[in-house]
Amino acid sequence: MLAQIPATFCIPSATPLPSTARDLPLREGKHPLRVLVVDDEPLVRWAIAETLSVEGYEVDEAGDAASTLHALGATADLPDIVLLDLRLPDCSDLTLLEKVRLLAPAATVILMTAYGTSDVRERARSLGAALVLDKPFDVDGLAGLVSTVRTRH
Repeated sequence: MLAQIPATFCIPSATPLPSTARDLPLREGKHPLRVLVVDDEPLVRWAIAETLSVEGYEVDEAGDAASTLHALGATADLPDIVLLDLRLPDCSDLTLLEKVRLLAPAATVILMTAYGTSDVRERARSLGAALVLDKPFDVDGLAGLVSTVRTRH
């Protein structure tokens, strides 16, 4: 099963935990930043979630549009960051991005896609995506990228 994952989608190496609480990615209330990882590929979702968890993020996961909308509507504690796959079994366009922006307007949304045409990129940015990230990507640099995008956005 591991052979089906693109080579750049590496399982994260053993990354040491932050040495002090001040090294954790925190939001204003001194709580870890919450991330919602949305991808229909369980192993990809797991790799991203593990990578960000090790870096101190609080991570929730969703595998399709319906569970994403449920996750956003089920709690008052909305995510600070949403990593959103463009093509899901129940939504393969930018409709879910629009809904995520409505339900979690303060969240930084990073759209992940292997189908990043210039039209998709332009439309995603106009809908509020902070970044369109091409798949496959190396998860080892993801925490730094998320932090950088969150700071700029």
